[in-house]
Amino acid sequence: MEEFVMRKFWESIYGPNYITGYNPFILKDMNKAIERMVSAINNRKKIVVYGIPNVDGLCAISSLILVLKYLNADIEYVVHDDSLNKSKISSKDIINNVHFLGGELLITLGIGLKSKEEEQLLNSLGIDLIVIENIDTKYDGDYIYINPNQKGCQYRYKDLSISGLTFKLMQAIAIYYNVKSINKYLDLILIGEKWANVPKKGENGVIFKEGKRFLGNTNNNGLRSIMDAYNMNEISDDSINKIIEVITPTINVVTMMDNARIIIELLITNRKERAEQITKYLNKSKLNV
Repeated sequence: MEEFVMRKFWESIYGPNYITGYNPFILKDMNKAIERMVSAINNRKKIVVYGIPNVDGLCAISSLILVLKYLNADIEYVVHDDSLNKSKISSKDIINNVHFLGGELLITLGIGLKSKEEEQLLNSLGIDLIVIENIDTKYDGDYIYINPNQKGCQYRYKDLSISGLTFKLMQAIAIYYNVKSINKYLDLILIGEKWANVPKKGENGVIFKEGKRFLGNTNNNGLRSIMDAYNMNEISDDSINKIIEVITPTINVVTMMDNARIIIELLITNRKERAEQITKYLNKSKLNV
């Protein structure tokens, strides 16, 4: 009976017109990831979400934070300090940014470990690891690894962006906890996918179509404050591009990380006044670049 209910849930995840092929548990290691996350959430273990400082990465971080906060998880986040998004997580990063925060479960979005040394360090510190990537690479680690392009993964849609792939994790969490409103986060996922310029077909096409509908009626204070600031009365490619422009971190290496954190605060705040304040700040900083 439970299996039937779960199947019906994921079949209706986007709507009655899209009922096949989107089961997040088809992704290799997704069951293991959810088991580990549920244990951390239910036992109030510190979860550290670790992502990259581009629009796709920031939307991935923000949407996952919102879901975990809804489930009352103990959560912190880290934006990787790399303006080129090319380096991997080092032992120094783990000591300074994960262990320092008391992390017991590390979830990385769009970034992996530098070498086996980092995996061994995490093991010695008792920190569990879930890595979400979407690149052609050989996985030879002993941690939970979600990548539709890895060997043995039967998931049909291989070209999701990092925010799109993070949404699959969010769907799986929603199935476990019976969260009915998971699709509302497609407003953020749409923006991440648009920035990443993924092909608008298959599951990405569904995300674009449904995401526009949820963006138009968004209750995300940050997105709503941007839309109000620019008098966006309808959702078009131009309006989505404008939102992307506002939440793109500044290129200046000195200010980029602070700017990225401010953008995440904008996208996760539950205070309308704070969202409006940050939007004004970001608009002003763009003008001064």
